[in-house]
Amino acid sequence: MSTRTDALTAVHARPAGGVHCGLSRLVSDREVLAREHWGRTPLLTPGALLPSPTDLFSAAAVDELLSERGLRTPFVKMAKDGRTLPDRAFTASGGVGATIGDQVSEDKVLAQFARGASIVLQGLHRTWAPVVTLAQGVAADLGHHVQVNAYITPPDNRGFDVHYDVHDVFVLQVEGSKRWQLREPVLPNPLRTQPSADRQVQVAAAGESEPWLDTVLAPGDCLYLPRGWLHSATALGRTSIHLTVGVHVWTVHHVLEQVAAQAVRALADQADARASLPMGVDIGDPDALAAVLSQWAPRLAEAVEAVLPSALSAGLSAVSGAAQRAGPLGVLRQMEAAGQAGTRWVPRAHLHSSWVDGSLVTRVGTVPVDPSDRSVVATVLAGGDADDLRPELARRLALAGILVPDDEGSPAVDGRPVG
Repeated sequence: MSTRTDALTAVHARPAGGVHCGLSRLVSDREVLAREHWGRTPLLTPGALLPSPTDLFSAAAVDELLSERGLRTPFVKMAKDGRTLPDRAFTASGGVGATIGDQVSEDKVLAQFARGASIVLQGLHRTWAPVVTLAQGVAADLGHHVQVNAYITPPDNRGFDVHYDVHDVFVLQVEGSKRWQLREPVLPNPLRTQPSADRQVQVAAAGESEPWLDTVLAPGDCLYLPRGWLHSATALGRTSIHLTVGVHVWTVHHVLEQVAAQAVRALADQADARASLPMGVDIGDPDALAAVLSQWAPRLAEAVEAVLPSALSAGLSAVSGAAQRAGPLGVLRQMEAAGQAGTRWVPRAHLHSSWVDGSLVTRVGTVPVDPSDRSVVATVLAGGDADDLRPELARRLALAGILVPDDEGSPAVDGRPVG
């Protein structure tokens, strides 16, 4: 089967309020970030150079999430003195009609917070609308996957000891202030399989050295940290709230893994590669595998050389599609709009669309498209006018979650825009 893919032009739907919400919320000069800091050294951007974060998150948002949203673990966790608290320390049953036992209990959270424990609200890119928009904009700008957590630390406390992360982070201070100490990596560019916990002795020793940077973040300040950089942070004076935008970067290692996987799959077409090893083989004996390695290493190298960039892109795109979500979609709004004549449609945000063997492949699924319709569909997904779409095709793409109503151009339903 062919794996040819043709990427469609990326389209970013209008964010709420018509204001771009992406990397520009975190850095004032993306070219400086890309040229001098990305994946190499931290970058501090003062709040005076950035939009205020108050529209993204706040203390009121924390209270609403903890008391009214019925959050469950792992969307909430708590930590104190470098130790994560057990779930039972801050969760309970939700009562009649919601008896699931791992829902956050604001009463237990308050008790732990008063004793100095930090609150971590995980996965805000799924639970808080302004942060959803931020995360998707940042992911689109960077080309890497993004998650967002909030850290709420009581005065003069810290939730975690010195450590490093296996993903890049942008730390955006929302309320209060926090002192950050950064130290150079003990392991540059760690992979997800190389966490800080595996190097506790090295990390602890490095934590005693002179900081590379010792600074206090005030509301609106943003600090970029490449993965591997050691850090610890302490709230000063009053409760500190900050957002951590975690960037799960694509690496050369990801590409090499995909190359190897493609090559091994290609060798599966050769009968002798599927042959059984001899009876009595001891795979724990290196000498027993030496002959296999000697025979097949050159042939594996040939298979690697034969991997096509298009196949490599298709494999990585499949991983990417599952790791990041398309823009939010209102199920009932979508159904109502799909049944309305004259609805104006636009592409759903962050679909990550491509053509594979005549079908439209996106983060929300695969839709076969007739050859005669492919050109107009490609035009619409690239931001062109959707008026040339056949009504039946538009409805099918809408119910597949690929097109959404245009907020500014759709007819009204009961006096409200359907989009």
